[in-house]
Amino acid sequence: MKTNNLTIRALILIIGLFIMSFGVALSIRSNLGTTPISSVPYVYNYIFPQLSVGTFTILLNLIFLAIQAILLKKKFTLLHFLQIPAVMVFGGFVDLSLILIETWTPTNYVIQWMFSIASCFVIAFGIFLQVKANVTLLPAEGVSMALVETLKKDFGKVKIGLDSSLVALSLVSSILFLGGLFGVREGTLAAAFLVGFILQFYQKKLTFINAIIEPKATQIFVKEPYMTTDNFVITISRQFGSGGHAIGELIAKKLGVTFYDSKLINLTAEASGFTPEYVKEHEQKITNGLLYKLYKQNYAYVNEAIPPQDLLFMVQTRVIRDIAAKESCVIVGRAADYILKGHPNCFNIFIHADKEFRINRAIKEYNISPNDVQKELQHKDHYRMNYSKEYTGRAWADLNNYDLTLESSLFGIDITAEMIIDAWKKTER
Repeated sequence: MKTNNLTIRALILIIGLFIMSFGVALSIRSNLGTTPISSVPYVYNYIFPQLSVGTFTILLNLIFLAIQAILLKKKFTLLHFLQIPAVMVFGGFVDLSLILIETWTPTNYVIQWMFSIASCFVIAFGIFLQVKANVTLLPAEGVSMALVETLKKDFGKVKIGLDSSLVALSLVSSILFLGGLFGVREGTLAAAFLVGFILQFYQKKLTFINAIIEPKATQIFVKEPYMTTDNFVITISRQFGSGGHAIGELIAKKLGVTFYDSKLINLTAEASGFTPEYVKEHEQKITNGLLYKLYKQNYAYVNEAIPPQDLLFMVQTRVIRDIAAKESCVIVGRAADYILKGHPNCFNIFIHADKEFRINRAIKEYNISPNDVQKELQHKDHYRMNYSKEYTGRAWADLNNYDLTLESSLFGIDITAEMIIDAWKKTER
């Protein structure tokens, strides 16, 4: 919680809670299901209609607050109780919004979907204001943070687990008590997928809200040190099994400069606080671009929270730039060609090779089973492709991004290294 400009922040929070509640009401009126967090109150309103959706919203969130107290124990402070008035206001706004649009009844499936999609945009904007206000969390996000703190788990995964559990509870309750699916439908899935993405869009585009909350804040721009250095850097991107590591190591040895590949793991671990094992397991590795985006969008619900993979990239970016500022070197992988773009003496290489060459090297150098080697080649290159797309916005194997591309299977490791050195020297002249 931030206390500066508290009156403005509180006002923005209240506005955000109302807008969010209006979005929830829209999703309910669509009759296609609401968000995962609101699905439980919605279903139990069907089961016990004498209690309103807003009342069940308050009750569910009070349960979440109690769970926080159990999990956090002595770390549960008076500030956590600020979640109570926030959720009371939110629950009241939900009931008020439902009354305000009581006559809004979509007449066909297309209009129902229009209501459902519109609700995602409205809910996301309400959450955007609530997060920006940074006064307090709602208990649903609070319990996710408490689980992260207690279990030492990743926030994105915890939130996905919580949302999935709430949807499952809604489905089971609907089937047991109502004999069918009520309150959880295709609109619930749409909200689970869309709200986080829309929220991220708002956070990127609607930056004017920062000036309202902190009008005196100023930004300080620091010139990157590597932009003025006389050091040279040769970066090597490579297909798995093409010999990029061996080529880079040989180039560094011949030029008398430092070679960075696995060394970057320990340097990133020191700078980030992650263990070397964690860095090795997660760097340059995004298994599926869409799934990662679905996972990443959960962090938009919490102010200033950064997914570990993004934090890892940010720290590694700083490490690589600091290295380039201090010394001449050869760097393999890690999107170094993109990270150092604008460097006056950066020479970017892409190494590729035919399949047979790559298979033989993978078996010989990395002890990969012949039965698994083709699948491993495909997976490694796929990870690198997704990683590049996520953090650079560029196609990893687009040859237009490099100064020189070479097929190592044609020339072998030694000659390929010599050719790169020769080409680099010609660019220096």
